[in-house]
Formats: sequence, structure tokens, C-alpha cells
Amino acid sequence: MPRVISIVLGGGKGTRLYPLTKDRAKPAVPFGGKYRIVDIPISNCINSGFNQIYILTQFNSASLHLHLIRTYKFDDFSNGFVEILAAEQSLKHSGWYEGTADAVRKNLIHFRNLHPTHYIIVSGDQLYRMDLDEMLRDHIESKARLTVACTTVNREDASSFGIARIDGQGRITEFMEKPGPTKSIEDWRIPPSFGGDRRAGGRDYLASMGIYIFDSSLLEESLDNELNDFGHEIIPSILASEAVNAFVFHGYWEDIGTVASFYEANLDLCAINPRFNFYDEEKPIYTHMRNLAASKVNFSTLNLSLTADGCIITNASISRSIIGVRTIIESGASLDGVVCMGADRYETDAEKAENLAEHRPHIGIGGGTIIKKAIIDKNARIGENCRIGIDEQERKEGDHGNYHVVDGIIVVPKNAILPPGTVV
Repeated sequence: MPRVISIVLGGGKGTRLYPLTKDRAKPAVPFGGKYRIVDIPISNCINSGFNQIYILTQFNSASLHLHLIRTYKFDDFSNGFVEILAAEQSLKHSGWYEGTADAVRKNLIHFRNLHPTHYIIVSGDQLYRMDLDEMLRDHIESKARLTVACTTVNREDASSFGIARIDGQGRITEFMEKPGPTKSIEDWRIPPSFGGDRRAGGRDYLASMGIYIFDSSLLEESLDNELNDFGHEIIPSILASEAVNAFVFHGYWEDIGTVASFYEANLDLCAINPRFNFYDEEKPIYTHMRNLAASKVNFSTLNLSLTADGCIITNASISRSIIGVRTIIESGASLDGVVCMGADRYETDAEKAENLAEHRPHIGIGGGTIIKKAIIDKNARIGENCRIGIDEQERKEGDHGNYHVVDGIIVVPKNAILPPGTVV
């Protein structure tokens, strides 16, 4: 039987998701009301039967480490684990991870002890549900030593991904990172002999999903150098001498790389038929069990919205919004198209009294406040009668002190305070 190690790449600085990544790693960003982004790839590994999982972390990793330690605990008889491998100094390596391939190279000493036959490498910041065991079977049957998971994309989307050219047997013959919108790539279209039905809607190109299966011997060989990145360097160098298999994935996949894509992916969960299904009992998405009380909704109207555990919502109107754990929404508030991440804890009566004495809003959404098209990060304090994003005017992108505007979306950062009557 194959002995498989799963490697989840913890991501870099996540600058395109700033300010959500100001104090946390990108995979640790809350998602869908109660989850973290990293829960998605870890759950895919576990549901596929691959429960020996390493997480490689580096930037702003404290909250990610805390979440992983609290969440993923296997019994003594399963041989499963989720182990964190943070960037470290050693006698051989003294610097940070310089790229995806460099991160794996610097941890080979830890992986070898388990004598794996295959490595599955996945990104820690993507939204999808995939049977990785099916991909492994396809990899073994192909007799290639490397398989790259690919999804079909249109020409516009192909600009910002690594794209693969394949032959009629599904072998990758060339690989190009981010060709941009002007470069001619007409001859990179999917061959008609390789699944013509996959070209509906102009999805004529194959983009790498950043998910790889390596034979262990090939991974060792391909990292015996100073190349630092899988997409830019390692895969093109392997193509020069090796057959590389393409595994085409036809399900929903979203690279949550920007504030706009993060916002839209969250709000899509509110649809009647969302593209990503959290309601699969056979292949659930796992996360930290908080043992919170059920949410309490008093005299409110909710439409196409999700509420996580432990919320208290009173006399509010909420439409197409995500309400995260422990969110307190006071009387008369209105939310439309809002991703609210909730709070890490409830305030005590003494803390609330102190807030009143210092004229500081409580954690949550104050009474009479109206919010549209915004992301409210954890522990934000939004006072009474605020007006956030309620008009259609174009706002200047950037940092505005207690809020940011990114991709046209208002982002209230973690722990931010908006005094009563604030207008954004």
C-alpha cells in the first residue's frame, strides 16, 4: 500500500488579503462564520484517508498554530497527526523559507523518518472539496512520477495562474507561470481529443491548482538544488526530463487570493445552492469545537444569511450576510452583504460597565447601525447609529485609520473601534 505524507503549505505574507492578514497568516483567516481557511485543505486530506499531515508555517503564525493545536487531535490508535513545522534555524539552514519548494526542502529531514512512497503537497489557502485518493490512484495508473492537479479556466483567468499545455493523453508538455492578458497562448488550449466537453463557457485552458503528488524519489531528486518555487522553477525543470501527469478536477475551486475573492466566496455560501457545500455529512469540513450555545435571534429578519454559534441578534434586519461566532447585534441594526467574523470571547458585565464609563462601544454591532458591502473582522467595536457603505459613492482605496477600502470593499480590521455615529 502507498505510504502518503500530506504537506500543507502555510502561505507567505498574504499581502493581497491585507488587512485581514495584518496579525495572522492567510490560512488562519476566519471563513464561513466558524471555520478557518486552513480547515479546507486539512479536511480534504483527512476525508481522503491521508491523516499524516504536516503544516509548514512562517509568517504571523501564532493564531494559526493555536487553531491547529486546539482542533486536530487524533486518537492513539490511528497513527494520524497534524504537526506544525515552523521555519527554524539549523546547522544546515539559517534563513527563512525562500519559497514553496525551499520550505519542503528544509523539512525533508523530518519527512524521511516515515519512509513515504508519495508526497501530496497542497496549498493552505484554497476553497475546494477533492477526493485526493482518486488523484493518487490516477497518479499511480499514469506511471508518471509527478501529477499536477489542474482546473479548466477561461483566457481571462489564465492570465494569473500557472497554465499547462497537455497532449492527447493528458501529459503535461509545457508549463507557464502567469502569462498575463496580452501574451498569445492560443496553442495552449485543451486538445479536442482530451475531453472536448470540458471547454464549455470558454474554459479552454488548464490552470495548475497548486496541488501536487510526487513519488518520494522524484521529490528528493528535484529538490537537490537551490531552486525555491514549485510553479516557477521545479515543475519546468522536471518537465525537461520526466513525464508529468495532469489530473483534471471538474468541481468548484477558488483561490482565495484577494479581498474581493474572499468576500465573494463567503457571500456565495449564502446562496440557496452555494457552489461550495458545507453540508456534506460524509465528507465534513472540520474545525475547532467551541461548545458554544446556539444562536439566539430575537424579533429579527434574516434572509439568505448564515449565523454561526453563540450569536445574539436582536430586532435586526440581515440580508445575504455571514454572522460569525459570538456576534452581538443590537436593536435596529441592518446588515446587507456583510461578512462579520465575530468575536474571540464575550465581554463580562464589568468590562461592559468600563466601556460605558470610557465611552467605548461594546464588541459587536451597535443599535441602529447600517452596514452594506463590508468585512467586519474579529472583535471589532462598532458603535450605535453608524453608517458604513450605505451610499453608492466610489471610495478611495487604502488605509483610512479605523477602516480600509480594498477592491471597493470596506474592511474594518480586527479590534478596530468605530465610535457612535461614524459615517464611512
